[in-house]
Amino acid sequence: MNEATAASKPRVSREHALALLRDMLRVRRFEERCVQLYTQEKIRGFLHVCIGQEAVAAGILFNIADDEAVVAAYREHGHALLKGLSMESVMAEMYGKVSGCAMGRGGSMHLFDRDLRFYGGNAIVGGGIPTAVGLALAEKMQGGNRAVVCFFGDGAAAEGVFYESLNLAALWHLPVVFVCENNHYAMGTPLAVEHAQPDISRKAEAIGVPAGRVDGMSVVQVEAAARKALKAARDGKGPQLIECDTYRFRAHSMFDPQLYREQAEVEEWKKKDPIDRLAGWMTQTGMITAEDRDALEKEIAEEVEQAVEFAEAADWETEDTLFDHLSLPLPEPLAPPPAPETETMATTLREAFHLGLKEALEHDDRVFLMGEDIGRYGGCYAVTHDLFTQFGAERIIDTPLAENGFTGAGVGAALGGMRPVVEIMTVNFSLLAIDQIVNTASALLHMSGGQFNVPLVIRMATGAGRQVAAQHSHSLENWYSQIPGLRVLAPATVEDARYMLWAALQDPNPVVIFEHVMLYNHKAELKPHPQGVDIEKAAIRRPGRDISLITYGGCLHKTLEAAEQLAADGIEAEVIDLRVLRPLDTATIIDSVRRTRRAVMVDEGWKTGSLAGELMAILNEQAFWALDAPLARVCSREVPVPYPKHLEQTTLPRVESIVAAAKRTLGESP
Repeated sequence: MNEATAASKPRVSREHALALLRDMLRVRRFEERCVQLYTQEKIRGFLHVCIGQEAVAAGILFNIADDEAVVAAYREHGHALLKGLSMESVMAEMYGKVSGCAMGRGGSMHLFDRDLRFYGGNAIVGGGIPTAVGLALAEKMQGGNRAVVCFFGDGAAAEGVFYESLNLAALWHLPVVFVCENNHYAMGTPLAVEHAQPDISRKAEAIGVPAGRVDGMSVVQVEAAARKALKAARDGKGPQLIECDTYRFRAHSMFDPQLYREQAEVEEWKKKDPIDRLAGWMTQTGMITAEDRDALEKEIAEEVEQAVEFAEAADWETEDTLFDHLSLPLPEPLAPPPAPETETMATTLREAFHLGLKEALEHDDRVFLMGEDIGRYGGCYAVTHDLFTQFGAERIIDTPLAENGFTGAGVGAALGGMRPVVEIMTVNFSLLAIDQIVNTASALLHMSGGQFNVPLVIRMATGAGRQVAAQHSHSLENWYSQIPGLRVLAPATVEDARYMLWAALQDPNPVVIFEHVMLYNHKAELKPHPQGVDIEKAAIRRPGRDISLITYGGCLHKTLEAAEQLAADGIEAEVIDLRVLRPLDTATIIDSVRRTRRAVMVDEGWKTGSLAGELMAILNEQAFWALDAPLARVCSREVPVPYPKHLEQTTLPRVESIVAAAKRTLGESP
């Protein structure tokens, strides 16, 4: 978009212009006061102000509907205020007080309001972009036409998730308006140094998103562009992008000495100050007098000081509430599976997983699947075979190879009221999505003070044994099982494979399900379970009195075989299948060890930093005096998993190594 021609210049009334001026002044005066409070150490952490950029927030949000969603970045005070958050709640959040819009848990970079559909700032550069895509996806899937507005800076346009997300939005024709606040520096690196193509609107157009560039220092031009883009999104014309050419007059954050730009450059941009520009034009046209401006300034100054007084007087959250809003409880009781098997049948874990997915799709219209090659191809491991034929492309969504983007879209869709089941092809690919899983999905409920939970299920294949070498043979369950806010499941029986999904979909929190690749072909008798299965408790798969063998996932059946061999030698081993890796059912583990007085952990992860090591620490802390022998563990050897079969098998826990560890613990020669 070029400078408006005389014929195309927007016409504004006095009331319209005055409202835009008030909006910009409220943001400017609020942030100026925040800068003062920061120097007084009333506000801490990072403080990123948008002084100079107010025209973007004011122009974009002027025509947004109350029930339309906004996703912002970490410089979001203006977006929050102009979406309708009270200045008092925002200021209290800046202080970290419990009366803040996120109970003081988010601070400057993480403002939230569920009722106003303000989905917050995000400290991760570009981190909110896929959330906006997911919210727009949920809106479209539910038959709505409300727009989603997503703000981000020019720095985010260098992130891979920017391209992934815009591609998804264009591919799925979603009602989202992307707004790039291009202030030319990201943090401190000039645009020309970061981008071979510095015109961000052209990047968007290359992906297939209609885009234009406007003078971001002119609130009237921004508002006109926003009105047009919002209408297009609501009218079903798909995503739109507005690049606003703007400038921040102050540092990136209060820690920034601004050594990367000349003061003369700043002063030159200040001549384009959007507030002075609009106020000057209004004065020239007789829309506003000096007295009007003074009255407006006085009104806003009083609002700011009232917000400061509110924050000063507000209480701090008490320490006894620290664990509040970590996760929401499961419904009690859990609804039983709607179509359980009524007769025993022989099946594989692959087919059991498939039955669980089919049941969920048939009985909950909110459920949809999303992932790479899950539809037309039938899934890398054939778990989703024939589901595309039965449920169509609207429910079985094939995605590009964009793990961070589509996992983040799953987060947004869950926030938007859907129940997405995201499949990440293999656990090593999940490292590309770990940003969205750890920084957003797991933390959002706690960080928003209980306002935004993420009922998302993520399935991924894990483990070694197929001779696919180091990059496709990881067992990283322990990485995820240490993250507060996640539920982590590791089904290893046909019953758990069949029924865990229905229970997981009732969990209001994000759930990660690890499916071991070597178990897909494992065949067993699936018995009727009309009540479903427990996703909070470990399971005793074999009772015993002499030693506890504690394991999960791909090592369960090896451990059961080891127990059989031990039994032949007169040793009765109790086999505990953790199956729920977070939160751990420590009661079952400790009770078992107190009875057997000895334990061996069996874990396909590497020993260093393993889940087995965590279990040993728990037992040492809580059951030490019940032990008759040191604890032991059997883990994978600490090398990348090799390709040759004999070396791969040597690397992994084996039945004979489990037997030997048990006998050593019992004081016998292996």
